[in-house]
Amino acid sequence: MRVAGAAKLVVAVAVFLLTFYVISQVFEIKMDASLGNLFARSALDTAARSTKPPRYKCGISKACPEKHFAFKMASGAANVVGPKICLEDNVLMSGVKNNVGRGINVALANGKTGEVLDTKYFDMWGGAPGISIRKTQDKSGMGNYVAPFIEFLKAIQDGTIVLMGTYDDGATKLNDEARRLIADLGSTSITNLGFRDNWVFCGGKGIKTKSPFEQHIKNNKDTNKYEGWPEVVEMEGCIPQKQD
Repeated sequence: MRVAGAAKLVVAVAVFLLTFYVISQVFEIKMDASLGNLFARSALDTAARSTKPPRYKCGISKACPEKHFAFKMASGAANVVGPKICLEDNVLMSGVKNNVGRGINVALANGKTGEVLDTKYFDMWGGAPGISIRKTQDKSGMGNYVAPFIEFLKAIQDGTIVLMGTYDDGATKLNDEARRLIADLGSTSITNLGFRDNWVFCGGKGIKTKSPFEQHIKNNKDTNKYEGWPEVVEMEGCIPQKQD
């Protein structure tokens, strides 16, 4: 009886040890699988974060080099959506900011710091609230049409960044003097800007060459995207910082 009892005890211990071994192996496998999945998910998350495209200032497609200001701008869409002007990740003018209007929208910034100096729009169709053409007398006694827009352009200081975008119509009351002053800022398309054309431009006071930052789409009933207006023009780039 004692031998039989001892044999049963040995069998029981053996079964216990075998059961413990099997359970420990299964648990280890599950732990390995769980850890493997955890590390796999971590690696996938890291890869996803590393492949996510970076965001650059103003949402432009690539980073600007040192000593350059990032900008992005768009003309208005027909007479419904106003233009948008962004400089160094700062939206200077937009419909959301409620500081845009029919005509030519202008933002001025310091060429050394990028700090915004002024934002205005000048109505080239109705003459208000922006441009209001009035008849005055010049020194010669001859009648002369002088616009606040022309006065505004003449007052721009050297080294100032000038960003312009049209909304609805930016040309009807744009006279030769105003066009010349804008051309002096580096524009090449301003002489051809016509009724309801879409146009965006970035130049500067005192610039010695023509600006590479300009887009212009003519109002053409055969190609217009909207009824009576061409499609929106957009532009982005990097403006060299003014050096002493």
